[in-house]
Amino acid sequence: MKKYLLFGLLTITLTFLQAQNLTCSPMNREAVDAKLKQIPTLLQPDFGATMVAIGKTFIKTPYVAKTLEIGDRETLVVNLQGLDCTTFVENVLAFSLMARNKQDSFKDFTENLETVRYKDGKLNGYASRLHYFTEWIANNEAKGLVKDITSEIGGEEISKDINFMSTHRDLYPFLKDDVNYEKIKASERFLNNRPICVLAQDKITENEHLIRSGDIIALATSINGLDVTHTGIATLEADGRIHLLHASTGSMEVEVSTKPLAEYLKNIKKNTGIIVARPN
Repeated sequence: MKKYLLFGLLTITLTFLQAQNLTCSPMNREAVDAKLKQIPTLLQPDFGATMVAIGKTFIKTPYVAKTLEIGDRETLVVNLQGLDCTTFVENVLAFSLMARNKQDSFKDFTENLETVRYKDGKLNGYASRLHYFTEWIANNEAKGLVKDITSEIGGEEISKDINFMSTHRDLYPFLKDDVNYEKIKASERFLNNRPICVLAQDKITENEHLIRSGDIIALATSINGLDVTHTGIATLEADGRIHLLHASTGSMEVEVSTKPLAEYLKNIKKNTGIIVARPN
């Protein structure tokens, strides 16, 4: 009888959270609360070092794709049990901002996560999510959270049409809705009206000393219509080289790449280089 009552309470809790434009299981709520107790001890004088310290607390967390594609409407999904490359970066940045600002409540966390994940920091349907990572960088730069430093470390502008989502509409269930579809096309037009700067793969080694621990690394691609295929966080390791702290599709968990970033990228099919955003 107690088991049934507990299950009922958990179900009610999850339903209530979903009704508030938030999807968070009781297990994930516990995981957030545990992390909130941990992060004050990880605050470093350098914000990049804080990013890496908090990021490494997620090591071994399983890689799980499409964790945000839940239900029939967009909600703020809180999931620390399974992360993809983007949600890993988003959660690390949200917790790092909390550590810096000495925030410690679940509400503070969800507000920071919403700020990072959505256009202008506000959830307003599926298309308000920053789907393309170059738009994620641009919008979070406008919020004052990061700065695209790619051009400062040897990157060069490239010309490329970004239209993968609109030209692969069948891959995205929410794009069956014409309103969502038109809003995604508007995002693509925004990206196509601004330059994309990429540090070419063969230029990374000579410019590696300009990358700092905590920088957000986006992997640029030659795939038609797409800007970025993967993302993670730079970390200076004991070998004196920059490695990638990320939710890996290879090991299917959060890890630090065994090879330095420059060598790691050589094994990534269709990788053309990196885009680097530095948290402020």
